[in-house]
Amino acid sequence: MNDKIHEVWNVRFVNRIIDSMADGVFTMDAAGRISSWNPSMERISGYTAKEALGKTCQLLECSRCFGKNCPASIEKCRIVEKGQSEAKECHLRHKDGHDVPVIKNASVVKSDDGQVIGIVETVTDMTELIRARKEAEEAVYRLGEIHRMDNIIGKSRAMQTVFEAIRAAAASEATVLIQGDSGTGKELVAGAIHFNSDRREGPLMAVNCSALSENLLESELFGHVRGAFTGANRDRMGRFEEASGGTIFLDEIGELSPYIQVKLLRVLQEREVERVGDSRRRKIDIRIITAMHKDIYARVREGLFREDLYYRLKVFPIHLPPLRERREDIPILADHFIKRMNKKTGKPITGLSTAAMRIFMDHPWPGNVRELENAIEHAFVLCNRKEIDAVDLPVEIRQPNRLEACYDVPYIKARPRTKLTQAALIALLEECDWNKAEVGRRVGLSRTAIWKYMKKWDIPLQRKE
Repeated sequence: MNDKIHEVWNVRFVNRIIDSMADGVFTMDAAGRISSWNPSMERISGYTAKEALGKTCQLLECSRCFGKNCPASIEKCRIVEKGQSEAKECHLRHKDGHDVPVIKNASVVKSDDGQVIGIVETVTDMTELIRARKEAEEAVYRLGEIHRMDNIIGKSRAMQTVFEAIRAAAASEATVLIQGDSGTGKELVAGAIHFNSDRREGPLMAVNCSALSENLLESELFGHVRGAFTGANRDRMGRFEEASGGTIFLDEIGELSPYIQVKLLRVLQEREVERVGDSRRRKIDIRIITAMHKDIYARVREGLFREDLYYRLKVFPIHLPPLRERREDIPILADHFIKRMNKKTGKPITGLSTAAMRIFMDHPWPGNVRELENAIEHAFVLCNRKEIDAVDLPVEIRQPNRLEACYDVPYIKARPRTKLTQAALIALLEECDWNKAEVGRRVGLSRTAIWKYMKKWDIPLQRKE
């Protein structure tokens, strides 16, 4: 009696497991008639158990059974002959008529004397996975669109030289060093090289080397093992490993500490990384692109950057000209950003007025293309006409003398910017309500650069109450 109770309990337990499975499961008897149909099969196929029981699996109109259409009976199905089928991707016809992508698997169940008792089939719904794959493919496509070469705007001779360099770099595996002022589009160039290279299917990882402390940057780039430091409660893969098969873009490379420089040199020489707290070396397959807004060789001469690392990084250098050296590109850049903002905001702005264009052509653009883009975005907030006028532009562009107080020397057209004074920076912070990004936009520096000046002069990051 106990054995019988135990057997009944086992059957109920197994049935409960099958009913709770996310995968569809159904069974057929020796005659090929459906004998059980779990709730997931109801969801996947649209047929209730009542509708399916007693029918053959032809009910599902499987698109592929051993390379043929589903046979009419179990006798004609090769599953009995083979004993089981390999998991295969196919489509089932839902009750309402649409096709459902699935992975289908089947096994024959036999008695102890070798007689066929029935067949068990499992069906995994691939709809969500395929949707996720499609979204991932679309995301990669959009990313590729963002980094298409024609998104780097310019028809000047200087930019044509840049385009030629991008094409040459994309066709090689050489390490690239991109140099140019802040806001000239170094990350766009790195993306264009990657997405026009044979590594386009691999990841593109970007790391700003000036934004993190030495310890955080080491963990970010190389990863760490559990227990390597306080808070390291699990193993973590670094960016170099994550970029394997693709490209890693290291921005502001000149800001690396001597210790990280040594570790990067080892990566370039051996294509291996060691996670923080680990002695195991891991092979990586990456292409390295670096960028610097300063003259990196000046840092080599000052002893702040290793000369051997410098020559490893500048195998193929690309120089991005500042906007003031390619003024003929200003009108097409302005038109490009106006069209982009029209699409974003729904406004029908056609372009710049003559007065606004004159200001654009005269302005030295210390923040380069990024500053121009921000100026257009600023104008869109104010402009309710068909054309952007001078009054819609940021005050520092239409009244350049407002910036003179921010610099140690007068603000002269087409002259490279000089360092801020401590007093001028504090005044700007107050004027911009301590918005460091806005301060950077006004003086043509990055937010990180403003943060560094504040750290250098012990200026608090937030206004003291």
